[in-house]
Amino acid sequence: MRRFSALLVLACASLLAACSSLGTSVLLGRDIAFTAPQLQAQLDRKFPRDYKKLGGLLNFSLMNPRLSLPPGGRLHLDFDIGMGGPGSARTPSGHFSVESGLRFDPGTRGLHMDQPQIVAVDVPALGGVMNDGARNMLNSWLLDYAREEPVYRLDDSTVGRMASRRIERVDIDPGLITIRLD
Repeated sequence: MRRFSALLVLACASLLAACSSLGTSVLLGRDIAFTAPQLQAQLDRKFPRDYKKLGGLLNFSLMNPRLSLPPGGRLHLDFDIGMGGPGSARTPSGHFSVESGLRFDPGTRGLHMDQPQIVAVDVPALGGVMNDGARNMLNSWLLDYAREEPVYRLDDSTVGRMASRRIERVDIDPGLITIRLD
């Protein structure tokens, strides 16, 4: 019996690993789990992104998002940022880091940043720190992005598996995002 139990555990672990490597969410009892590589794959398809401010006099680009799910229950995102005049923002001129919780938005069927915070900024062209104008522009983008754009959009099959269940919360654990269903 012990051997059968060990084989069953091994089979379940292999199935979970196979599903996560294919980019498929895994339904675990009443929960749905996603891995950091799944979220990273969707972010890679969305960036780089260019933004124009002040009628195009100031451009900035966000590139190379790097997502991690460290201990502490918050998502960590690093971005390279390019800033400059018209047509010159695509070259990285620094980077910044964001930490955030996650929330589910039924309108976008996605996981959005929740209460994101800029935790580090390094832009050598601005003396290594960000001035108030650039910080305000970055914070404005961050709040708009968190409101409008999901970090991860659930596919039709995952939404179908959720059926009429209510989402209690979204947990962030090291390496894993879990949507807790009622």
